[in-house]
Amino acid sequence: MADLFVDSLLFLSALPSDPIKLADLGTGPGIPGVPLRIVREDISLTLVESRRKRVSFLAALKRELELTDVSVLEGRAEELVEERSELAGAFDVVVARAVGSSILPIAMDYLRPGGLFLAGGPPSGDGRAALETVEKHSLHQQTKVFDQLGLERTFLVSRKAS
Repeated sequence: MADLFVDSLLFLSALPSDPIKLADLGTGPGIPGVPLRIVREDISLTLVESRRKRVSFLAALKRELELTDVSVLEGRAEELVEERSELAGAFDVVVARAVGSSILPIAMDYLRPGGLFLAGGPPSGDGRAALETVEKHSLHQQTKVFDQLGLERTFLVSRKAS
């Protein structure tokens, strides 16, 4: 678990320094969103997860860590943003971990114009649809080296058009 926490904190190097509204899509156990919120209280965090067991865990984690300003939403990200209009265009940053390029159009729905999408690692899968998605959203890789930790991290980065 410590590795996941450290890995989550590496996202800090790519986040804007101002206070932000951040959505973590498919958050699972709250990675990377919860560690980011723990170290940066100026992050307004919304966790999106479709699996009931993980949502229950996140609710307990929120309660135990007294993260009263963190929202936990249960459901598929693409359905929630359609069902709840207040989510569309509401976030400065959307993060995801270990996902493919298919999450991009969904993430863009959550982002405000000029908002930032950050994912850990390269997109999975291949084929024409994935390539078209990447080109449409100007997705690029950004590698950061963390010498003190002896780590290197590649992020997938895209900005929503203004």
